[in-house]
Amino acid sequence: MAINPSPTASTTPQPLSFPALTFAKLSPHAFLHAHLTSPAGPTRPSHRTPSQSRRPTVHTGSLTHANGSAVVRIGDTAAVCGVRAEILLAKDVAGYQPPRRSVQESTNGNEGDKHATKRRKLREDSAEMASLNLLVPNLELATGCSPAHMPGGPPSTLAQTLSQRLLTLMHTSRLVDLDELRIWYHPPKINPPDKMEEDDVDEEDTKSSVKAFWTLYIDILFISLDGNPFDAAWGAMLAAVQDVRLPKAWWDADKDMVLCDDDASMSKPLTLSRVPVAASFAVFAVGKAGAKWILADPDAFEESICEETITIVVQKQIQNLVWDVVAIEKTGGFGVGVKDIRQLVEMAQERWKDWSEVLSNRGGAPKKQSGSNEEMSEKARIKAETEERVRIKMEKLGMPPLKSIKT
Repeated sequence: MAINPSPTASTTPQPLSFPALTFAKLSPHAFLHAHLTSPAGPTRPSHRTPSQSRRPTVHTGSLTHANGSAVVRIGDTAAVCGVRAEILLAKDVAGYQPPRRSVQESTNGNEGDKHATKRRKLREDSAEMASLNLLVPNLELATGCSPAHMPGGPPSTLAQTLSQRLLTLMHTSRLVDLDELRIWYHPPKINPPDKMEEDDVDEEDTKSSVKAFWTLYIDILFISLDGNPFDAAWGAMLAAVQDVRLPKAWWDADKDMVLCDDDASMSKPLTLSRVPVAASFAVFAVGKAGAKWILADPDAFEESICEETITIVVQKQIQNLVWDVVAIEKTGGFGVGVKDIRQLVEMAQERWKDWSEVLSNRGGAPKKQSGSNEEMSEKARIKAETEERVRIKMEKLGMPPLKSIKT
């Protein structure tokens, strides 16, 4: 006998529901659009507003065998940067003609001539630094930082592109002054009484000249990648270069080589001529003529569905409190106009303030100072080992023992 369904039973199909992660994988565009059009206000899946950036954190001095190092984290994106300084002799550069001029430039002339001379010198130094390749950045993504960048693979296109962008911006912004990397030779002054009338002294030999340069090898490794790799790489490079200390170096004419002082207290910090900060944005658009949202500091999910990206680099002149736009990079799409660019420049200026505060208050491992307890104990250990080796050697030779070695 057939059983009739109860008339009270509901035949309306129940709507399907998915968890948020499943919704994001099945339809990422609709998922992000649903967040940005929420009745409670536009909110991104990361619970940030469209104009809100992730706050960076900086820790310097993490690598003990580097001249400077830093670890930077922006949300779930983390990068470590190490700077290694090596000496490049001027005579090893083919066709290089070292400038023969004193370290102190002439200050004669009016203010207009001084500014023109300064600008010309900056252009010449920037071209010379680029031709000598004194700044060598290298970025590595094949560290397992994300599923798309597994260890052991060849350098990806993204890694090579980021390295070239870093190199270009370092030269464009004139981040490092060439005078900071030059190693000069200052010939001894000859007193007039010591000079004979028949002596033929070459005037060129009495001028200071550049004998070598410091070359900075900047290596950046990503520990974790969750979007916006350029801002993280640039911030890590800035913090590491600010942490660099170069040993005291000079040219020895008798030995025809560069000598360095191994005393850490004699080393000097690398002074940056300016601190430009990069701020990246992604544009999420619905259709060709639909609404658009500009997302500051995009994460990996937002980058995967946004075709148009913009990076603005700004810096602030401390002397006259004037903002400079160093660079504007834009790729893909036509959704951003002049009005939007002006708004993004203002947002980049706010981002500069965040980075400036973090870089000025960066944490780090304390530098080992000369004369500390640790260094004194190391000297005592080396002294004891040296005395023991000398004592054993002299006993074998049948010689009387020596007194304690002075250090």
